[in-house]
Amino acid sequence: MIRLPEPKFKGDMSVEEAIKRRRSVRNFKKGQLSLEEISQLLWAAQGITDPKGYRSAPSAGALYPLEVYLVVGEVKGLESGVYKYENRSHALIKIRGGDPASELYRAALMQDWVLRAQANLVFGAVFERTTSKYRERGFRYVYMEAGHAAQNVLLEAEALGLGGVVVGAFYDEQVKKALSMEEEPIYIISLGRR
Repeated sequence: MIRLPEPKFKGDMSVEEAIKRRRSVRNFKKGQLSLEEISQLLWAAQGITDPKGYRSAPSAGALYPLEVYLVVGEVKGLESGVYKYENRSHALIKIRGGDPASELYRAALMQDWVLRAQANLVFGAVFERTTSKYRERGFRYVYMEAGHAAQNVLLEAEALGLGGVVVGAFYDEQVKKALSMEEEPIYIISLGRR
Protein backbone atom coordinates (compact mmCIF):
# COMPACT_ATOMS: atom_id res chain seq x y z
CA MET A 1 0.00 0.00 0.00
CA ILE A 2 1.30 3.44 -0.95
CA ARG A 3 0.14 6.21 1.36
CA LEU A 4 -0.70 9.42 -0.47
CA PRO A 5 0.15 12.91 0.82
CA GLU A 6 -2.68 14.42 2.81
CA PRO A 7 -5.01 16.43 0.58
CA LYS A 8 -5.16 20.18 1.00
CA PHE A 9 -8.52 21.74 1.68
CA LYS A 10 -7.70 25.29 0.62
CA GLY A 11 -6.25 26.27 -2.73
CA ASP A 12 -5.27 29.36 -4.67
CA MET A 13 -8.26 29.28 -7.06
CA SER A 14 -11.91 29.77 -6.17
CA VAL A 15 -14.54 27.28 -7.26
CA GLU A 16 -16.08 30.02 -9.40
CA GLU A 17 -12.82 30.65 -11.23
CA ALA A 18 -12.24 26.92 -11.78
CA ILE A 19 -15.74 26.58 -13.26
CA LYS A 20 -15.18 29.57 -15.54
CA ARG A 21 -11.77 28.34 -16.76
CA ARG A 22 -12.53 24.61 -17.14
CA ARG A 23 -12.18 23.33 -20.70
CA SER A 24 -11.43 19.92 -22.12
CA VAL A 25 -7.68 19.61 -22.69
CA ARG A 26 -6.43 16.91 -25.02
CA ASN A 27 -2.84 18.04 -25.55
CA PHE A 28 -0.43 17.54 -22.71
CA LYS A 29 3.14 18.79 -22.27
CA LYS A 30 5.94 16.43 -21.38
CA GLY A 31 6.74 16.10 -17.71
CA GLN A 32 5.60 14.27 -14.64
CA LEU A 33 2.69 14.83 -12.32
CA SER A 34 3.56 14.96 -8.64
CA LEU A 35 2.25 12.59 -5.99
CA GLU A 36 0.65 15.62 -4.32
CA GLU A 37 -1.32 16.37 -7.50
CA ILE A 38 -2.42 12.74 -7.79
CA SER A 39 -3.48 12.84 -4.14
CA GLN A 40 -5.66 15.92 -4.74
CA LEU A 41 -7.25 14.47 -7.90
CA LEU A 42 -8.13 11.16 -6.23
CA TRP A 43 -9.47 12.92 -3.15
CA ALA A 44 -11.65 15.10 -5.39
CA ALA A 45 -12.98 11.98 -7.12
CA GLN A 46 -13.94 9.85 -4.11
CA GLY A 47 -12.08 11.08 -1.04
CA ILE A 48 -13.55 10.92 2.45
CA THR A 49 -14.81 14.35 3.52
CA ASP A 50 -16.59 13.55 6.78
CA PRO A 51 -15.92 11.38 9.85
CA LYS A 52 -19.09 9.42 8.98
CA GLY A 53 -17.44 8.27 5.75
CA TYR A 54 -19.21 10.59 3.34
CA ARG A 55 -17.28 11.24 0.15
CA SER A 56 -16.47 14.22 -2.05
CA ALA A 57 -19.20 13.40 -4.59
CA PRO A 58 -22.88 12.87 -3.76
CA SER A 59 -24.14 9.30 -3.85
CA ALA A 60 -27.74 8.06 -3.77
CA GLY A 61 -28.32 6.59 -0.32
CA ALA A 62 -24.60 7.04 0.44
CA LEU A 63 -24.09 3.61 -1.17
CA TYR A 64 -20.94 4.60 -3.11
CA PRO A 65 -20.87 2.27 -6.11
CA LEU A 66 -17.74 3.81 -7.65
CA GLU A 67 -14.19 2.47 -7.48
CA VAL A 68 -11.33 4.53 -8.89
CA TYR A 69 -8.30 3.19 -10.73
CA LEU A 70 -5.18 5.17 -11.56
CA VAL A 71 -3.25 4.32 -14.71
CA VAL A 72 0.19 5.84 -14.30
CA GLY A 73 2.16 7.07 -17.27
CA GLU A 74 4.44 9.69 -15.71
CA VAL A 75 4.01 10.36 -12.00
CA LYS A 76 7.02 11.18 -9.84
CA GLY A 77 7.45 8.50 -7.19
CA LEU A 78 5.18 5.92 -8.87
CA GLU A 79 6.13 3.21 -11.33
CA SER A 80 4.06 2.83 -14.49
CA GLY A 81 1.15 0.56 -13.78
CA VAL A 82 -2.38 0.27 -12.51
CA TYR A 83 -3.30 1.28 -8.97
CA LYS A 84 -6.60 1.19 -7.12
CA TYR A 85 -7.54 4.08 -4.85
CA GLU A 86 -8.33 3.07 -1.29
CA ASN A 87 -10.20 6.10 0.00
CA ARG A 88 -10.54 5.01 3.64
CA SER A 89 -6.78 5.16 4.07
CA HIS A 90 -6.17 7.65 1.22
CA ALA A 91 -3.70 5.25 -0.35
CA LEU A 92 -2.98 3.34 -3.54
CA ILE A 93 -2.89 -0.40 -3.96
CA LYS A 94 -0.77 -1.56 -6.88
CA ILE A 95 -2.73 -3.90 -9.13
CA ARG A 96 -0.14 -4.49 -11.84
CA GLY A 97 2.92 -3.00 -13.53
CA GLY A 98 3.91 -2.86 -17.16
CA ASP A 99 2.53 -0.47 -19.78
CA PRO A 100 -1.21 -0.31 -19.14
CA ALA A 101 -1.51 3.11 -20.83
CA SER A 102 -0.90 1.49 -24.22
CA GLU A 103 -3.53 -1.15 -23.50
CA LEU A 104 -5.99 1.50 -22.27
CA TYR A 105 -5.28 3.56 -25.40
CA ARG A 106 -6.23 0.62 -27.63
CA ALA A 107 -9.32 -0.11 -25.52
CA ALA A 108 -10.32 3.57 -25.84
CA LEU A 109 -10.42 3.47 -29.64
CA MET A 110 -6.86 4.82 -29.91
CA GLN A 111 -7.71 8.31 -28.69
CA ASP A 112 -4.26 9.91 -28.52
CA TRP A 113 -4.78 11.83 -25.29
CA VAL A 114 -5.26 8.58 -23.37
CA LEU A 115 -1.73 7.56 -24.37
CA ARG A 116 -0.16 11.03 -23.96
CA ALA A 117 -1.68 11.74 -20.52
CA GLN A 118 0.58 11.56 -17.51
CA ALA A 119 -2.25 9.73 -15.75
CA ASN A 120 -5.70 8.36 -16.47
CA LEU A 121 -8.39 7.84 -13.87
CA VAL A 122 -10.86 5.07 -14.63
CA PHE A 123 -14.14 4.90 -12.74
CA GLY A 124 -15.55 1.44 -12.29
CA ALA A 125 -19.01 0.75 -10.90
CA VAL A 126 -20.46 -1.97 -8.72
CA PHE A 127 -24.04 -1.37 -9.81
CA GLU A 128 -25.49 -3.80 -7.24
CA ARG A 129 -24.52 -1.47 -4.40
CA THR A 130 -27.12 0.97 -5.69
CA THR A 131 -29.60 -1.22 -7.56
CA SER A 132 -30.08 -3.43 -4.48
CA LYS A 133 -31.90 -0.48 -2.92
CA TYR A 134 -33.18 1.52 -5.89
CA ARG A 135 -33.74 -1.27 -8.44
CA GLU A 136 -33.73 -0.10 -12.09
CA ARG A 137 -33.49 3.57 -11.16
CA GLY A 138 -30.21 2.73 -9.42
CA PHE A 139 -28.46 2.51 -12.80
CA ARG A 140 -29.32 6.15 -13.42
CA TYR A 141 -28.02 7.13 -9.98
CA VAL A 142 -24.67 5.42 -10.60
CA TYR A 143 -24.13 7.35 -13.82
CA MET A 144 -25.15 10.59 -12.11
CA GLU A 145 -22.58 9.93 -9.38
CA ALA A 146 -19.88 9.28 -11.97
CA GLY A 147 -20.68 12.66 -13.52
CA HIS A 148 -20.45 14.40 -10.15
CA ALA A 149 -17.10 12.75 -9.41
CA ALA A 150 -15.72 13.51 -12.88
CA GLN A 151 -16.62 17.18 -12.58
CA ASN A 152 -14.88 17.30 -9.20
CA VAL A 153 -11.73 15.87 -10.82
CA LEU A 154 -11.85 18.34 -13.72
CA LEU A 155 -12.34 21.32 -11.41
CA GLU A 156 -9.51 20.12 -9.16
CA ALA A 157 -7.29 19.69 -12.22
CA GLU A 158 -8.07 23.26 -13.25
CA ALA A 159 -7.28 24.54 -9.76
CA LEU A 160 -3.93 22.72 -9.93
CA GLY A 161 -3.11 24.19 -13.34
CA LEU A 162 -3.53 20.81 -15.05
CA GLY A 163 -5.64 19.78 -17.99
CA GLY A 164 -8.08 16.94 -18.38
CA VAL A 165 -10.63 15.42 -20.71
CA VAL A 166 -13.31 12.80 -20.12
CA VAL A 167 -13.54 9.75 -22.35
CA GLY A 168 -16.70 7.71 -22.76
CA ALA A 169 -15.84 5.78 -25.93
CA PHE A 170 -14.12 2.51 -25.09
CA TYR A 171 -14.55 -1.24 -25.17
CA ASP A 172 -15.62 -2.29 -21.68
CA GLU A 173 -14.08 -5.76 -21.70
CA GLN A 174 -10.75 -4.48 -23.02
CA VAL A 175 -10.61 -1.83 -20.30
CA LYS A 176 -11.38 -4.46 -17.66
CA LYS A 177 -8.62 -6.68 -18.98
CA ALA A 178 -6.08 -3.84 -19.26
CA LEU A 179 -6.68 -2.80 -15.65
CA SER A 180 -7.35 -6.24 -14.16
CA MET A 181 -10.58 -4.80 -12.78
CA GLU A 182 -13.77 -6.58 -11.84
CA GLU A 183 -16.07 -3.55 -11.77
CA GLU A 184 -17.85 -2.25 -14.86
CA PRO A 185 -15.82 0.61 -16.39
CA ILE A 186 -17.95 3.70 -16.98
CA TYR A 187 -15.58 6.67 -17.35
CA ILE A 188 -11.98 7.50 -18.22
CA ILE A 189 -10.44 10.86 -17.39
CA SER A 190 -7.11 11.66 -19.07
CA LEU A 191 -5.00 14.14 -17.09
CA GLY A 192 -1.73 15.92 -17.63
CA ARG A 193 0.32 19.08 -17.81
CA ARG A 194 -1.11 21.89 -19.94
